[in-house]
Amino acid sequence: MSRSVRLRPWQHAALARFNASTQPDFLAVATPGAGKTTFALAALRTSLAKRPGRVLVVAPTAHLKLQWATAAARLGLHLDPAWTPADGPMPPDMHGVVTSYQQVALSADAIRAQAAGAHVVLDEVHHAGEEQAWGDALRHAFAPTHRRIALSGTPFRSDTRAIPFIRYVDEEAVPDYEYGYGDALRDGRVVRPVYFPRTGGEMEWSAPDGVVHEATFEDPLANQLANQRLRTALSIEGEWLPSVLRDAVARLESVRRHQPDAGGLVIAMDQDHAKGIARLLRREIGTPATVVTSDDPDASDRIAAFAAGREPWLVAVRMVSEGVDIPRLRVGVYATTVTTDLFFRQAVGRFVRWVPGVRDQRAWLFIPDDPRLRMRAAEIAEQRRHSLRRTARPDDEDDPEASRRAESAELASGEQLSLFAALSAVAVGDGSTGEAWAEPLPAEWEDGADPTIELELGPPPPLVAPSPGELGDAPTRRAVKDRLRVANAEAAKDIARWSGLTYAAVNRELNRLAGIRRVTEATEGELVARLQAARRWQWRLGG
Repeated sequence: MSRSVRLRPWQHAALARFNASTQPDFLAVATPGAGKTTFALAALRTSLAKRPGRVLVVAPTAHLKLQWATAAARLGLHLDPAWTPADGPMPPDMHGVVTSYQQVALSADAIRAQAAGAHVVLDEVHHAGEEQAWGDALRHAFAPTHRRIALSGTPFRSDTRAIPFIRYVDEEAVPDYEYGYGDALRDGRVVRPVYFPRTGGEMEWSAPDGVVHEATFEDPLANQLANQRLRTALSIEGEWLPSVLRDAVARLESVRRHQPDAGGLVIAMDQDHAKGIARLLRREIGTPATVVTSDDPDASDRIAAFAAGREPWLVAVRMVSEGVDIPRLRVGVYATTVTTDLFFRQAVGRFVRWVPGVRDQRAWLFIPDDPRLRMRAAEIAEQRRHSLRRTARPDDEDDPEASRRAESAELASGEQLSLFAALSAVAVGDGSTGEAWAEPLPAEWEDGADPTIELELGPPPPLVAPSPGELGDAPTRRAVKDRLRVANAEAAKDIARWSGLTYAAVNRELNRLAGIRRVTEATEGELVARLQAARRWQWRLGG
């Protein structure tokens, strides 16, 4: 636990604006990898110092709930990532909890009862606009809170329904502080520059109506046929995807010569596609791959193990598309048919995390040369070029071709995939310009002074019922309590076995001795007292 935190200049400026604001709501939009979590936790600490209260963090996924709890613990905030309204009131030896948007939608009344006067963080708040029920539940659950900090990695619009607690002007969300990818690149050593090697192809497929089509990525097609062309290219049965995977593997092997733990990520279409890609990597290319899918109960643990390990490749669908922090990712393959701007930027965000002490931190995301993805990549690459360029050049004028690409239509839905069949896909050349392999990074990024600013946080905010125990070597207080619950359960089983009492009867007596109603409501100190009572009982039984 730290009593201070080092903030990047943008985080320091955003925190100053947050502290100066008298409004209950604050929206910070910052590029992935810039440190939104650190900013929000520092804002929580300063807000709690002025007005103590409970903390509620809402995150999109279960894995992000764990990340939030771990990051908060480092700054002296203990948040329970496994709490649900069914557990009863928030644990009194915690500063608060981390929940999900889905949980809020299912239990808005119960969460509202806990949220009065609380300090709230809404992580990746644009998720609240995905379903009307989510937005309505969010508005109901958190209306009585004291302060709400909304975070997003991508500027967003209100194309259908407005997201609660966000201010709009002409349907555009208006941030109270915004820090874009170009801003982060100009500051240096905040995010990595990402490059986009593009691969063309010649595809053949049978459409749902039985008509056989042939096209390259240069051929103009209506949205539905463009979707089918992209799906054909990404088929594991064709030649296009294995060819691109080989190029990506070779690029990662080159990076690993100077960063041995560098990793790669393939973003797949669905679970079967992900497993097929992993087989391609292992059998045809000879490189191991970890697969993470949403139906895997150990998905969060597998992602965490990959992030801390040295394995070369991770294959996933949406599990790591947003917010998941794996700083060692340097090479990616965009093998999904999702072409929306929001998802593409979220995918790019997985590769931009800056790692101090690593030289030449360029990252590469291999993409199909689909016009829609080409347009997305061009917009990001333009920010990169302007940010890394030392002096303006005469050719900095607007590119008419880029403007034409910007008018490309969005992905249409409703494709009858059951009648669709990919017949062949052959990779043709590389659509990238060559700069992906040559453009040097500014020398001052490697040798410049530390740009961060140290902020003194003071002592952690008080708890309602402070626990007498310490965290030990566990990353969060929740982890300590989980260990104590397991130890209590094992002791109760042992007592039941030796005494002849039922397991339920033993637990009722232990709860009475510790002065608690249920183990799920117990503080860390109460769990310790319960375990001590169990040990004394075991000793009397001779167990």
